[in-house]
Amino acid sequence: MATKITGTGSYIPESIEKNEDFHNHQFLNVDGSSLTHPNSVIIEKFKAITGINERRYAFDHLTSSDLAFFAAEKAIANAGIDPEELDYIIMAHNFGDVKHNTVQTDVLPCLASRVKHSLRIKNPKCVAYDILFGCPGWIEGVIQANAFIKAGIAKKCLVIGSETLSRVVDKHDRDSMIYSDGAGATVIEATDEEGGILAHETGSYTYDEAYYLFFGNSNNKELCPDTRYIKMDGRKIYEFALKHVPLAMKTCLDKANLDIKDVKKIFIHQANEKMDEAILKRFYKLYDAEIPEGIMPMSIQELGNSSVATIPTLFDLVRNNKIANQSVNKGDIIMFASVGGGMHINTIVYQY
Repeated sequence: MATKITGTGSYIPESIEKNEDFHNHQFLNVDGSSLTHPNSVIIEKFKAITGINERRYAFDHLTSSDLAFFAAEKAIANAGIDPEELDYIIMAHNFGDVKHNTVQTDVLPCLASRVKHSLRIKNPKCVAYDILFGCPGWIEGVIQANAFIKAGIAKKCLVIGSETLSRVVDKHDRDSMIYSDGAGATVIEATDEEGGILAHETGSYTYDEAYYLFFGNSNNKELCPDTRYIKMDGRKIYEFALKHVPLAMKTCLDKANLDIKDVKKIFIHQANEKMDEAILKRFYKLYDAEIPEGIMPMSIQELGNSSVATIPTLFDLVRNNKIANQSVNKGDIIMFASVGGGMHINTIVYQY
């Protein structure tokens, strides 16, 4: 018996925020002082490092659970299943539902329950719960679904990653340009086919690294000190990712008893273009191997960093031939890998 992804779906918000839309923002240092460079230079440097040209923001009337519902509907239709047959709905996010122009996170009821309600699923044995695991949340949800299936207590699971990071960014922090909104969903099933999830690896580094991503005050000291926004130590995250992610990927690939040359595609969390390229380079260096052209699809240039949604969204786009010169074929060995707040790392080796 194999655990396979039988359906995918994504919701990419239609509202586009381009880099030039930030030219009139008041970016400040952490201490509240003005930056020495004009916004045009800041944005140019930002683009060179992250690769981001634009990002997507959800319409004002939508929340993260709404985006998740839209992606879930598509994944269920793509898998061709009856939603009443789902044993689990696992919803990865980090900030709950944050309504436009509010600062309060809403997680009562949990977002998975909201999605189940919107899907109009009556079956009480379809268990719906949330997972808070930083950006690697969707991958960890897939790993949990696989565990349920392997244990014989589930046959069909829906795993979703959704986020509206535009609602929790500090507009006076230049890092706010990284974040975006979106949702990706996958139906995970027990099948008699070969392949599916071949190996997985997860690690939580919390001794010194737990607060590399955190909730903190605005750089604008005139704003309410009780309101918190997503903050990060970008340099430490970069160094952490380059040190640990390639090693976790190697451990996972070795567990699967596969050669680096067997890998056809690698889907890495779309956090930062330069960081992802460096992770890929170090991963291949561990095997003294050359990097095949086109092995790492990217969506960050147009979609930004939507946290838990980046990988399932990217996978859905590639699976449906919506990214130029990128596709996956039956039998292909692919990898999923992520790193994020916590600090958590995980990776999956999967045969498509």
